[in-house]
Amino acid sequence: MKRSEFLKNSSMLVGGTLLGGTAVAGTAINEKTAQSANQPFKLDYAPHQGMFSASAGKNFLDEIKYMYDLGFRSIEDNGMPSRSVDEQKKIGDLLAKLGMRMGVFVVPKGGNGANSLAAGKQEFVDIFLKGCRDSVEIAKRCNAKWATVVPGDFARKLPMGVQTANVVEALKRGAEIFEPHGLTMVLEPLSDTPDLFLRFTDQTYEICKAVGSPSVKILYDAYHQQKNEGNLINLMDLCWSEIAYIQVGDNPGRKEPTTGEINYKNVFKWLHQKGYKGVVGMEHGMSKSGKEGEQALVAAYREVDSF
Repeated sequence: MKRSEFLKNSSMLVGGTLLGGTAVAGTAINEKTAQSANQPFKLDYAPHQGMFSASAGKNFLDEIKYMYDLGFRSIEDNGMPSRSVDEQKKIGDLLAKLGMRMGVFVVPKGGNGANSLAAGKQEFVDIFLKGCRDSVEIAKRCNAKWATVVPGDFARKLPMGVQTANVVEALKRGAEIFEPHGLTMVLEPLSDTPDLFLRFTDQTYEICKAVGSPSVKILYDAYHQQKNEGNLINLMDLCWSEIAYIQVGDNPGRKEPTTGEINYKNVFKWLHQKGYKGVVGMEHGMSKSGKEGEQALVAAYREVDSF
């Protein structure tokens, strides 16, 4: 399918059966949404590689151009550190040319549960700090401003207060590396396993306040926090001063908005009213595969962005 054909079909699907009971009813209900198809969204949603490969091909640079044509103005790429230096630079150059932003990549520290900062072990801290130094150079190449940090698993033989203090001290040292470069590590509480030390929004807020650095903030992933604690808008509001980045995925299933229980239209309306100008990372899978899935993905985001 040619790019122009995909864009035309996406517009039709936004106003048709994907978002309404019938094509006629859907068009009437979503006329405003259909008119805005392929224009920039109200919020800055950031796809990742592979979401449009069925139409744009496997080359990430081609896919980024395709994302731009669909109205997206940012990307995110957790695996950026594993790309070659040359590819990192090419991605950064293309984003700059298109006026797009680079969202998060993950600080290379060995995996979500590995090398736990809660343990207070120097060798784990050293691995983390090396990851921070490497991240500064990666960020320069791809024009990134945020990098994800997961502190690791609990050190269950230590009291919780001691573990928290260990994490705070390690993050202070990481912040010293990031601050001169205007780079922010965003701490992500996760729901993947109860073994992970960082799981709740207020816990992350407390740690950020203790570190006291503009380079240590919260990555609020609504998918994980719906599973861990719910009460999304209220908890975001309580912890708003420390939230620097948003990610989304519906629950259950971790697919695109409109496929689960989270009312993302209301969540996004609240973010917009709050004045949020940051990136909203699309860190989720897709409910359908191939070109049909890509069209459904665009239609879903046009729907939840039509507040």
